[in-house]
Formats: sequence, C-alpha cells, structure tokens
Amino acid sequence: MAENAEKLDARLVKLGAVIVCGAFLSAMDATIVSVSLDSVGREFCAPLSSLQWVAAGYLLSLAMVVPVTGWAAERFGARRMWLFALSLFVGASALCGAAWSVESLIAFRLLQGLGGGLVPPLAQILLVRAAGPRRIGRVMTLVSVPTQLAPIVGPSVGGLLVHDLGWRWIYYINLPLGGIAVLFAWLALEKDTPAPGESGRLDVLGLLLLSPGLTALLYGLSVLEESPDGFGSGKVLAFVGGGAVLMAVFVVRALRQRAMPPVVDLRLFGNRAFALASGLLFLLGATLFGAMFLLPLYYQQVQGHDALRAGLLLAPQGAGTVIALALAGALVDRFGPRYIVLTGIALTVLGTLAFTGAGTGTNDALLTGALVLRGLGLGAVATPLTASAYRSLTKDAVPRAAPALVIVQRIGGSLGTAALAVLLQGQLGRADGAGEPSAAAVADAFSTTFWWTAGLSAVALVPALFLPGRPRDTENAGPPETDDGSSPASADFERRP
Repeated sequence: MAENAEKLDARLVKLGAVIVCGAFLSAMDATIVSVSLDSVGREFCAPLSSLQWVAAGYLLSLAMVVPVTGWAAERFGARRMWLFALSLFVGASALCGAAWSVESLIAFRLLQGLGGGLVPPLAQILLVRAAGPRRIGRVMTLVSVPTQLAPIVGPSVGGLLVHDLGWRWIYYINLPLGGIAVLFAWLALEKDTPAPGESGRLDVLGLLLLSPGLTALLYGLSVLEESPDGFGSGKVLAFVGGGAVLMAVFVVRALRQRAMPPVVDLRLFGNRAFALASGLLFLLGATLFGAMFLLPLYYQQVQGHDALRAGLLLAPQGAGTVIALALAGALVDRFGPRYIVLTGIALTVLGTLAFTGAGTGTNDALLTGALVLRGLGLGAVATPLTASAYRSLTKDAVPRAAPALVIVQRIGGSLGTAALAVLLQGQLGRADGAGEPSAAAVADAFSTTFWWTAGLSAVALVPALFLPGRPRDTENAGPPETDDGSSPASADFERRP
C-alpha cells in the first residue's frame, strides 16, 4: 500500500499537464518579447527609454501581484484563480497585439504581467496540495522540465514570428495556446472549496506596503545594473531605499500582527526546514540570475561573439538544467534533498571555475563542458529545495508559503545580479583608468567577477549540510501540524550524520 501511495497516478499526471500548459506560456513570455522591441520601436518611432518598459513593465507587474496570490487562492479557490489568471493573461495578450502606441503597449503589458505573475505561485499551490509530501519532487519535475525550456525556446520562436508574421504575433500566438490552456484547466482541475473565516479578510495595508516596496526594490536593483554611478545614483537610492523601507515596515507589522493573517505570513520562517530551504533558494536565485547576466556579456565582450552566437553558446547550460531536473525529482523523493543539493552546488562551483581563467582564446569546447556542469548543478538544486520547503508544511499552509518562496528567489536574483554588475563595473573602471582597456584587462575583470560568482555558490554548501536526509520509510499522510500551520521537518525525514 505504501508503494502505491508513492506512485504518480493518472490524476497527478493530468494535473501536471494542465499546469504545464499555463506555466509554459507565462515563462516564455518573459523572454519572447525581447526580440520584437526593435520592430516595435520602428513602427511607433519610440525611443529606447520607452521600449525598455515593454519588457521591464511586465517583470515588475509580475512582482507586484505575487504577494496577494496566497490570500486569493484561499479566498476564491486555487482552481478559480488559475482560470482567472490565464484568462487575464490571454485577454491582455490580445490587447497587446492590438496596441496603437508604445504607451498603450506598455499599459497592456502591465495588465498581462498581473495575470502571468499569479501563475507560478498558483502552480505550486495546486501541485503541492495534490501531490502530498512524498511525491512533491516527481510532480515538480513534471512541470519544471517543460517550463525550463520556455526561456530557451522563447527568443527563437519570437524571432521566427517577427520575421514571418510581424511583432504583433508575439502576442497573438498566446490566444490559441492560452485558449487551450484555459479549456484544459476548466475540464481537468478539480473544484476546491474556498477557506472560510479569517482567510477571507485581505490585509490591505500589508499589501500596500509589500507590493509597491517589492516592485520599487526590484526596479531600483535593475536600474543599478546600468547606472555608471552605482549606488551613488539618486534614482537608484530613491527606488532601492524607498522599497527597502516599505518592506521593512511590512516585516515589523507582519510579525506583530494578530488580528488577521498578513498577506505573506513571515511566521512560516520560524519553521527551520522551510527557512533553510528558503535561504538556499535565495542564494540559488542570486547565483542563477547573476551568472546569466555575466555569461552573455563575457561571450560578447571577451570572446567577441555577436548576440546570436552568444545565445547559442549558452544553450548547453539549459540542456544540463533540463537533464538534472528530469532526474532530481525521483531522487529527492527517494533519498532526500541533502546530498542531491550538495552535489548540485559542487557541480555549479566547478562549472563556474572554468570561467575564472577564461580569456580571449579559451577553447569553446572547454566552456561548453563547463556550462553543462553548471546546468546540471543548478537543475539538481532547484527541485530538491522546493520539495524540502513544502514537505515541512501542512496542506493548509501551502497557499501562504508559495508567494513567500517566489518573493525570496526573485529578490535573491535581483540582488545577485546587481552585486555582480557593480563588481564588474568597478573592475572595468580600474582597467580603463588610462584609456580604453585592453582585451586582456577586460578578460581579467570578468575573471575576478566569476571568482565572486563561484564563491557565492560555494557559500551555499554550509547551510545545505543541514538539509534533511533520506525520507523515513513510513506511510505518513503528511507532517503533524503546529500552531502556525507548519510542521517539524523531522516528521518526514530522519537526520543522518
């Protein structure tokens, strides 16, 4: 009986397929639009300063809506919110395709981001609730592998659509695909009952603090990457400082709040296993997104490749990630997250070290192998950490946990990218003190920055040692509940030295 309880039945596989249909669209839209900006700028005679908001506005809108997801799933039901999110995304896509100016396109992209931003946390809520603690890893794999392919194929698909049909079809393509996703969800998702009582009360003040604070912080960090003055820029200080203050006020208020549940329940971080997994996801976000900022620049500024070839040379990392994701889910359900995550971190560090000594003439085959190692490492870390975070919680706590995990990883990604951008900028600034830097000086600047990237990855080895070990061979339906809706990680895992 225990063996049957751990198998992925047809119901879970069908749920995974439904989630993939929606999650793939949302993930692909974050990258597919970039190849259309040149055509949009020519048609609307729009400057680059306006065009950047077509992409940035979507990403900031994604961040703004995440905090409300847990409350909405409890208040209205996860199935209903999933259908609403996809419908909003598809409707906004139609409006984007019909845009008559760059200003209208930006406005419709913000609306599209509100729908797309609900998708990742809702996907986790639906999957974790259905899978239970013993099958989370494999169910996450069902969704993660196709979703990880979306950012890889996005620019290629976008290029074909722009070339053959025009930039508007970047958005119109979402109509038939999104319609299919909505239909599948309508037919396949089981109805859930909204939670009564306090879950129906929205923490409006908390939302007004957290959503603008998170959005301002992420925008300020994105501006920091391009600012020659770094943190000395008034614009950067205003957005980063203002966002940090709003979020700090939210944290103090949420920890003291008792009258109603806060929009993101910070008391979940009192659960050791959840806090540990969240911290490692923060570092994963910094390592993943920070390196994805550095690697294309390295191939273009040091190796001298154009943007297209640089993108193709990065494909091995995506391939390695997909391979690791396909294997990690079953392994974490069987062996627990500790040794899989440690192996993944080690592979990520080894793959990054190859770039610390890379110069203008470094062999592409060596760097390709290093990227495959990085991809394998990153893929081996992501699913086990997510599974570990959710395994330590009760079913009722999942809607509150999903937005927290998404926020933590996005802040980690933005901070990591900004920190590495400032570091690289400083290295290049010292190199060009006497004029235009030589190719060797530019390579040295990137080498130093990659050393910091490897070090950031290696830091995660220490907390990863405290992750749970092999799952106990018991028939638990789930971990026991505590007062805050969380549960001790020891309920599902045994600690092994």
